[in-house]
Amino acid sequence: MTAATDRDTAPVADLSGLVKAYDIRGVVPDDWDEATAELFGAAFVRVTGAGAIVTGHDMRPSSPGLAAAFARGATAQGADVTEIGLCSTDQLYFASGSLGLAGAMFTASHNPARYNGIKLCRAGAEPVGQDTGLAAIRALVEEWLDAGRGPEPAAGPRGRTTSRETLADYAAHLRSLVDLGAIRPLKVVVDAGNGMGGHTVPTVLAGLPLTVVPMYFELDGTFPHHEANPLDPANIVDLRARVRAEGADLGLAFDGDADRCFVVDERGEPVSPSAVTALVAARELAEHPGAAVIHNLITSRTVPEVVREAGGIPVRTRVGHSFIKAEMARAGAVFGGEHSAHYYFRDFWNADTGMLAALHVLAALGEQPRPLSELTARYERYAASGEINSTVADQAERIAAVRAAWSGRPGVTLDELDGLTVAGRDWWFNLRPSNTEPLLRLNVEARDRPAMAALRDEVLALVRG
Repeated sequence: MTAATDRDTAPVADLSGLVKAYDIRGVVPDDWDEATAELFGAAFVRVTGAGAIVTGHDMRPSSPGLAAAFARGATAQGADVTEIGLCSTDQLYFASGSLGLAGAMFTASHNPARYNGIKLCRAGAEPVGQDTGLAAIRALVEEWLDAGRGPEPAAGPRGRTTSRETLADYAAHLRSLVDLGAIRPLKVVVDAGNGMGGHTVPTVLAGLPLTVVPMYFELDGTFPHHEANPLDPANIVDLRARVRAEGADLGLAFDGDADRCFVVDERGEPVSPSAVTALVAARELAEHPGAAVIHNLITSRTVPEVVREAGGIPVRTRVGHSFIKAEMARAGAVFGGEHSAHYYFRDFWNADTGMLAALHVLAALGEQPRPLSELTARYERYAASGEINSTVADQAERIAAVRAAWSGRPGVTLDELDGLTVAGRDWWFNLRPSNTEPLLRLNVEARDRPAMAALRDEVLALVRG
């Protein structure tokens, strides 16, 4: 979308498809372009009152230009901009937290190459979502586009733009949070997916007793080998095979902006993000006894069980990083985890960093002699379906049908914290509507695989019937 220049011919701007619940994301240049990015920079300053901003970007071809345009819009409104250039999203959060600056990260995470976006935060890596400024930013940009003009410059002086290196400081901060001094030598295969893990991993892991086997470390926003979305099993096929071929102790896969990390054990088998959440939670609670740990409602039941066993307080939240981060702050939680491999740390400004979770896994493995599959076995207690999407004509009507089918059954509880969750003694399922598509998302967990499959099929018959 190009900023309008003729009021008589410009359509009324509608950014509803571009501005999501937690970020800005769309196809470049069809949905937005550098002119639009400049307006977002100006609107961000107007809405948040930020006097200083740090910007960073991933390796997508369109990212440097979009970041520079955003900076022009921000400086025209009087804000100073510190550019850190190529970085992972959690490196941007580090800069926001450590420098005390509002932040803008230019990335579309795991989306295909033609997409790009902005993740925004206030100083201290505090997220900006729909209810905390993003809706107001969208409205202001739409107003300017509809009027066919940009905002008036600030009355005072224009802001300054400077550059700063933060990678070494980011790596040092992460390493200060996990004791890796006594780990045994390990061989680890790392698939960066041509994303920002190829930028951060070499510096973060330098000097550790690790033999790192790199896969797809070349920064390439066209993703020539596979999509940088390890949540899709098809995108970790190469990693699983390489771990087995190398006889490695484990494998790590990062998404495009390297804020999520997925783990594969020595057999090449995926370790569920819920198991990683439980493992890291136990480690954090050993250092912070009695603390709260956040988990969203579709992580495994293993997580709250392990948290209680470790003397902590499990706190259940809706799905979505803005809810997790808000609850982290409210509860003073030491750690939080999601089924999607986002991991949040109090010592990282309550922000998510897959790299810090990876360091915890490396430390836990390296501190003892057993293979990773044995180490994580105690955290894999149930059988899960994974997320199953169904296209439906009427989301509310289908959820109501499922609710009616389970209401009143003995020993069954229902809640609507996020969609509909139905739970029994050793099973549960959650059915959530998509906010952007006519889909219902189903997650099922039960004591064993046959019980999970039977429950899954019973629910899907109602959803798709």
